[in-house]
Amino acid sequence: MKTKHILITAALAACLALAKETPPPLADSAVEIAKVEPIAPDTPLVQIAVLLDTSSSMDGLIEQAKTQLWKLVNEFISAKQDGKTPVVQVALYEYGKSSLSAEQNWIRQIQPLTRDLDKVSEELFALKTNGGEEYCGAVIKRATKDLAWDANPKVYKAIFIAGNEPFTQGPVDSQKSCKEAIAKGIIVNTIHCGGEAEGIAGNWNQGALLADGKYLVIDQNQAIVHIEAPQDKEIVKLNEKLNETYISYGRAAPAARSRQIAQDNNAAEKSAAGSMLQRVIAKSSSNYSNTSWDLVDASKQKEFDLSKVKEEDLPEEMKKMTVEERKAWLEKKTAEREAIQKQVLTLNKEREAYVAAKRKESSKADTLDTAMSKALRTQAEKKGISWEK
Repeated sequence: MKTKHILITAALAACLALAKETPPPLADSAVEIAKVEPIAPDTPLVQIAVLLDTSSSMDGLIEQAKTQLWKLVNEFISAKQDGKTPVVQVALYEYGKSSLSAEQNWIRQIQPLTRDLDKVSEELFALKTNGGEEYCGAVIKRATKDLAWDANPKVYKAIFIAGNEPFTQGPVDSQKSCKEAIAKGIIVNTIHCGGEAEGIAGNWNQGALLADGKYLVIDQNQAIVHIEAPQDKEIVKLNEKLNETYISYGRAAPAARSRQIAQDNNAAEKSAAGSMLQRVIAKSSSNYSNTSWDLVDASKQKEFDLSKVKEEDLPEEMKKMTVEERKAWLEKKTAEREAIQKQVLTLNKEREAYVAAKRKESSKADTLDTAMSKALRTQAEKKGISWEK
């Protein structure tokens, strides 16, 4: 992407992109940290930051990321640490795009560590690519410094950085950045989008070695292979019933509910890659939590008291009810959701067994989802996280 042809193409793309998106000013670190939802004491935690190269040649990588967010989160559905299912937080950065700020080394934090998976999905689908300079050392340093990484040594903390230019580019020493990350207990996994030898020549393997990570190679232009299973259609069909169990409340509800539906639609558009299926599975797990706008999720918090929710914050159908009727309605919707989620997860177990057998017959190169899955399971096990056999 250093050739004249690509620079001209990038310039044209940048002009179009700038008309649609002007990067927001860099958020203050204190503000970013404040956005992280509180986690109950003794709850196992997984923190993953995904750093994506959004320069001109990375359309394939972004497409893979759009379709596989839900599959990444679903890796921890059957995981346990000290008998409890871990809570997963995801952060998202982009780097290497010329419409970003040169003063910030062409880096933008898209989302801090968060459980708001619908927001992460929304941002992924909004990503555009254009030409720029890809500074791996700088974006790793930003993610290490800015994010609210948990200090508990039992927390699995990992950065996954994907790109295709030399790892050592830019004004920030990439080796030093990787050393600083692992000093805070943050593993750095490097994902080179291209040939293995090319990635080694560009020092992508060195970054992983310095931070206890894995050097991974993917074909970013390869379509995600979704193995269809007999359970797929039934799982996807249950999404409609699942959505009917949400009880919106508060000022944040209209926008959040619209975002939920929009991300359902985005996932449905990528159904060939299994995105909708994985989204429904994720929505049936404890990691899909919407306590800020859904009464069913909010009611699972210890401090929740339905009688203290203001009447004007309730949905219309609940405003007419007595306090006891409201409690009964909430209990009914909670039971409905739990039954649907249990059905989805049971079907998914059957599906996983079917897919595992089929996958043995495939010899396709790794894509973003398979590369990340291989690394995170091995690394998380060292933190005492185990998976059901």
